[in-house]
Amino acid sequence: MRILIIEDEPQLARHVCSALNRSGHEVRAEHDGAQGLAAVLKDTPDLVVLDLNLPTMDGFAVLEQMRKAHSTSRVIMLTARGDVDHRIKGLKAGADDYVAKPFSMDELIARVEALGRRSATPTTQDILKIADLQMDVHQRRVVRGAKTIALSPREFELLQVLMEEPGRIFTRTELSERVWQREHEYDTRTVEIFIARLRKKVDAGFSMPLIHTIYAVGYTIKTTCFKI
Repeated sequence: MRILIIEDEPQLARHVCSALNRSGHEVRAEHDGAQGLAAVLKDTPDLVVLDLNLPTMDGFAVLEQMRKAHSTSRVIMLTARGDVDHRIKGLKAGADDYVAKPFSMDELIARVEALGRRSATPTTQDILKIADLQMDVHQRRVVRGAKTIALSPREFELLQVLMEEPGRIFTRTELSERVWQREHEYDTRTVEIFIARLRKKVDAGFSMPLIHTIYAVGYTIKTTCFKI
């Protein structure tokens, strides 16, 4: 993958670049928020590793401008360990995953590989369809009725999991493992945030909701409304 590191600590950025280069990725670094944003919009890397504390423009502002510009680059946030509020804010703004500082390089590489693995996973279905919602898996295009729906990579993957097995109820733990591939760290709050993001894009403005919450169990996608 083509990866951009936006990190204001040059030594840390060098270590991350070296580790990801050794793992076979093409990596470059920027140490300033505004310069990092310009590089994202110009070069469209596959993945951005984004620190939050940056000069000229912080990570939240960079992420906000990326998504406003409809950037499809995946984003891994670097957050302070235990800083749940910042993590939630970043995920709501359009980040795909997070790694808490201080982190092991193996952990970061695992998060990077997990983000690349899902999109490379083959599927036997080219087109997924539920009611008036249609997903072209290979073109990564989602349409409901006459409306094209722009999704971030993680939103697309979460919706794909749901649409591949319509009517099946997925627990938050299952979705955390299937989409984020966090085998030992189930972050149900992250799943809730992404389901809320999907609802705003997929169901808002339509008379029939497709994404349903099954109280105390999980989530499913189906044309029939559930009575809870």
